[in-house]
Amino acid sequence: MTTPLLQIIILLILSLLLQSLASKSATPTRIQLPHPPRTALSVTDFGAIGDGIHYDTEAIQSTINSCPTSPPIKTCHVSFPPGIYLTATIHLKSNVVLNIQEGATLLGGTKLEDYPKEFNRWYVVLAENVRDVGITGGGVVDGQGLKFVKRFDERKNVMVSWNSTGACLGDECRPRLVGFIGCTNVKVWNVMLSEPAYWCLHIVQCRNTYIYDVSIYGDFNSPNNDGIDIEDSNNTLITRCHINTGDDAICPKTYTGPLYNLTVTDCWIRTKSSAIKLGSASWFEFKGLVFDNISIVDSHRGLGLQIRDGGNVSDVTFSNINISTRYYDPSWWGRAEPIYVTTCPRHSCSKEGSISNLQFINITAKSENGVFLSGSKGGLLSNLRFINMNLTYSRWTDYTGGLVDYRPGCQGLVNHSAAGIIMEHIEGFEIENVNMRWSDYQNELWDNPLDFRPSTVNNISLRNFHSALYKQMK
Repeated sequence: MTTPLLQIIILLILSLLLQSLASKSATPTRIQLPHPPRTALSVTDFGAIGDGIHYDTEAIQSTINSCPTSPPIKTCHVSFPPGIYLTATIHLKSNVVLNIQEGATLLGGTKLEDYPKEFNRWYVVLAENVRDVGITGGGVVDGQGLKFVKRFDERKNVMVSWNSTGACLGDECRPRLVGFIGCTNVKVWNVMLSEPAYWCLHIVQCRNTYIYDVSIYGDFNSPNNDGIDIEDSNNTLITRCHINTGDDAICPKTYTGPLYNLTVTDCWIRTKSSAIKLGSASWFEFKGLVFDNISIVDSHRGLGLQIRDGGNVSDVTFSNINISTRYYDPSWWGRAEPIYVTTCPRHSCSKEGSISNLQFINITAKSENGVFLSGSKGGLLSNLRFINMNLTYSRWTDYTGGLVDYRPGCQGLVNHSAAGIIMEHIEGFEIENVNMRWSDYQNELWDNPLDFRPSTVNNISLRNFHSALYKQMK
């Protein structure tokens, strides 16, 4: 039997407990979820020398292979301290990120035996059918592209070709720099990719690719050193990249499947070919592409679509873009067009692809040639829109004008006087708030703002379109 005093003590304790529980329930409890741990391994701990003379391939690959991939490890960073690491092809595995630090260079070998037997696996860095992989660190991946020049030429270098192996044919038979093939969740950021012998960054059949703060440099006179080639891949974002190279800078392609949801923003581009080019490999659909806030400087062609193989293009927007295009030697595709849209079949057996719902909004261009919009009988351009555009045509190089460039295939180079916009095989073209200015350059016949045949161009709408002559300053 409890005494009154003991009962009071018990009641007091129960009251305090209830108050404590009420106080805790009134305050939300924060649950701290543990972050999956990240590990880092240095290639020097596995024997890499980093002197740029001795091959470090075995040490680098051993480091990659030693990365733990089972839970709870989420990402393994393979670190390259300052130095020059000469290597043959290295292979990434899932959850591995190459961390090439500032002052470090991953240097690709220049010997045929440095690369796998199959041409489609000739890369300095290769990731195949893996996920959550990438490259970062502030350093450099260098392909030593100038060592593949067989003969230097001010117009276009003649390149070494390994076609005698039978692995591939023609003068494009040389290794690429970085490739991601069949990968998911690819991330390349804060790194410089330099001097590729062939294509630089190649994204093939990948999903969810993020490329940002990447600087790409390729020799300006070397052919086929494309900046970024996106092939048969979906959900790709490219932003804040600086690309200065000889051939196409950003080039979506479709060889074996469609390409959806590509966004490119906030980039600076200079190239001797096309700054942005869809194709010319174009067997399948392109859909849902956005290019915004881009500066194109001293390029041979600005925004290009070369549809040659039957694939259809739809829902593509180019917006807020400044373009400067000029003539270079005609051995390079392009004739200084700021905008170039074509669907002619590659050869007589090729299908004709169509282009629809194509928008150009807030475009400013200064160029040595006009816009070229050329569909084909079975591959019409439909629902095109030019909105808020300023086009200035002038001349400042000594290269010969008066040519229309249908290459590759089709009609090749064709004599044609310069015009503000040349149009062929179009169904539906809306022009709104477009200003076109012409220089008084005496050696160019710039006498035709809109050049088209009514038999092949239908439903043109012109609202607030101006064309005027201005005096070119000497």
